[in-house]
Amino acid sequence: MSSHTPSHPRLAELALALGGFGIGTGEFVIMGLMNRVAGDLQVAVPDVGYAISSYALGVVIGAPLISAFAARVPKRALLIALMLVFALGNMASALAPGFWSFVGLRFLAGLPHGAYFGVAALVAAGAVPLHQRARAVGRVMSGLTLAILLGAPLATWAGNLLGWQVAFIGVGVIALLTTGLITLWVAPQPADPDASPKRELSALIKPRVLVTLGVASIGFGGMFAVFSYVMPTLTGQAGMAEAWGPLVLAVFGVGTIVGNLAGARAADRNLMRAIPGILIWCALVQGLFFFAANTIWAGILFTGLVGTSIALGPALQTRLMDVAEDAQTMAASLNHAAFNMANALGAWLAGITVKQGVVWSSTGLVGTALALGGLLIFIAGRWQEKRRQAAIAA
Repeated sequence: MSSHTPSHPRLAELALALGGFGIGTGEFVIMGLMNRVAGDLQVAVPDVGYAISSYALGVVIGAPLISAFAARVPKRALLIALMLVFALGNMASALAPGFWSFVGLRFLAGLPHGAYFGVAALVAAGAVPLHQRARAVGRVMSGLTLAILLGAPLATWAGNLLGWQVAFIGVGVIALLTTGLITLWVAPQPADPDASPKRELSALIKPRVLVTLGVASIGFGGMFAVFSYVMPTLTGQAGMAEAWGPLVLAVFGVGTIVGNLAGARAADRNLMRAIPGILIWCALVQGLFFFAANTIWAGILFTGLVGTSIALGPALQTRLMDVAEDAQTMAASLNHAAFNMANALGAWLAGITVKQGVVWSSTGLVGTALALGGLLIFIAGRWQEKRRQAAIAA
């Protein structure tokens, strides 16, 4: 165990998970408020997609930059600073005077996302025995899964009732509350005097780090391919009433919670078997969604099973800790940048597929192809790794 273990590791995990809950709510709530935002800011509904893309771009750019340039900042102080920037980005989003300023402020809100989850995962993993790291990471990530189940639907309801600005102000308040709880419950950790931007950036040239990020960027895309279009799939193909939308989102949210816990447990048991096993599971359930979405109840059930694909999260986060050597913060943060790339890739490929005039549920076949792509990257990476080990031994 780390010498800087907090007196209450579970309270520290709770504080860190609350930050994840705020980030997840802020990321997903806009999907349910697109009509309100478009009406208020006087743009077409599809244009609100620019704000979603802008946030994702903030995550992808912010993760490596913050990890490199904040390398010597003590982890607790960095977590507090990241949450303050996140609070500012969301509260300012609510006060945006026009559409393009709103898009810019969503970029600002996205900047701390990847670095926060990366540093939070390192802090949680450092406070438990080695064989419990993935479960500690999973408990921190549970804030994100609870945001999908409860945070985003509740914020969407409040935003539609009281104005979309209320949702973003609420997310900002959660972020400020998180800073207080981190101050109280997360043990201060000394800065690493040997840390430097150069050392952190070295993660970007480590083959095993790049392979793991490749698995995340491709293999995780299938979940987003299905989820991005799940509502038009079930209403247009299975004949489900739109009023059932909240039930579908809740079932998906339950799937993410189960997947997160099961994936963390499997990763602690045998990490290098868990990753390919989870990818095969993803390929299977996403492929079966193609058939299941012809009927309402089977479609809803498989939406939940597709949600379990999030099991890949704790496993890949733990793998990055193992292979990053002395560039831990960078590697851990880039995991969430890779997940956002998977989000963009999955939604984009599924959109192209549906536009070809094939059935809506073909998004599941796109998901299977991406999961198998992630599996091939993993297998190729392991083969290369074993060749290198054999050459060193020889």
